[in-house]
Amino acid sequence: MTWSYRLARIAGTDIKVHVTFLLLLGWYAFAAWRTDGPQAAVGGILFLLALFGCVLLHEFGHILMARRFGVRTPDVILLPIGGVARLERIPDDPKQELLIAAAGPVVTLLVAVALYAWTRATGEVAAMLPDPGRGSFAERLMAVNVWLLAFNLIPAFPMDGGRMLRALLATRIGLVRATNAAAILGQVLAVAMILAGLSGQILLAVIGFFVFVGASAEAKAVETRAMGEGLRVAEMMVTQFRTLPAHATLSQAVDLLLSGDQREFPVLDDRGRAGGILTRDNLIRGLRERGPDSLVSDAMTAAVPPVSPALGFQDALEQLRRSGLPALPVVDGGGILVGLLTMDNISELLLVRRAHAGR
Repeated sequence: MTWSYRLARIAGTDIKVHVTFLLLLGWYAFAAWRTDGPQAAVGGILFLLALFGCVLLHEFGHILMARRFGVRTPDVILLPIGGVARLERIPDDPKQELLIAAAGPVVTLLVAVALYAWTRATGEVAAMLPDPGRGSFAERLMAVNVWLLAFNLIPAFPMDGGRMLRALLATRIGLVRATNAAAILGQVLAVAMILAGLSGQILLAVIGFFVFVGASAEAKAVETRAMGEGLRVAEMMVTQFRTLPAHATLSQAVDLLLSGDQREFPVLDDRGRAGGILTRDNLIRGLRERGPDSLVSDAMTAAVPPVSPALGFQDALEQLRRSGLPALPVVDGGGILVGLLTMDNISELLLVRRAHAGR
């Protein structure tokens, strides 16, 4: 199941919405309609959309600052707890990460100041720390931005304050240990949120859940990156593998699948070049839809992007993830198939390196 849906693409970054955000939007509208009628439901939806417009501006603060340091942002996902801009890599210089993490809260501060100026200019009396549940549309939007700013500055991962803390710690104890420290702090806070939310504040419990999962995922991702430091595809690829000709039948592919542990098979064209890859899912679907006598070329995934043996760990891992495939062919400069890059083989290699590092 697809959990995130693309809404648009702005300046090379995909804007995606998570299905849980859509559920939140529906729940918010239903609660307003049940309490105050359809007009309140429409007003509630418009307010929530305006709020997440502010969140999107916050995320583009991160994105534009990251771009200054040559770091791309493939996408930003809108979640019930806010937005998450996915950087293609963590900057090597902790000072750069500090500036990237701080850029979002700066934008939120500017939005809150602009809304405060608007309320003053239109004759509304807005307190510096207003109640998010009272006042005009602009007052309430300003209030939520103020509280979001305060929430984001909490020094617990994966909030911006936690990322800033990680960047500061990384200058002294290194990226991995700094991430673990910030993640642990984030998880402690998340557990506190979940426990507090069980008393009736369901949204707080949901936020705590996302914070806990986000902290764990980031810590794992950074550890994986550290374990793969310096590796090239040539060191990670499978070199002992079987291939299939494009004219082979699915029945022959089944025999090859059952004869060993290999689950993905590069498919070679008449010139012996990789023309695609046949995964186990391709094979099962092909058998069900076309039958055992159909050709491998009809069931395979074609136009698979090959990987160079010289490609670095992080770039190779990102290319494999983007492909959505369990394996990619490794092709040298002459176009010759020399290996197979699989997630299973990468995971096993990292386990071995982690065991050596722990000795």
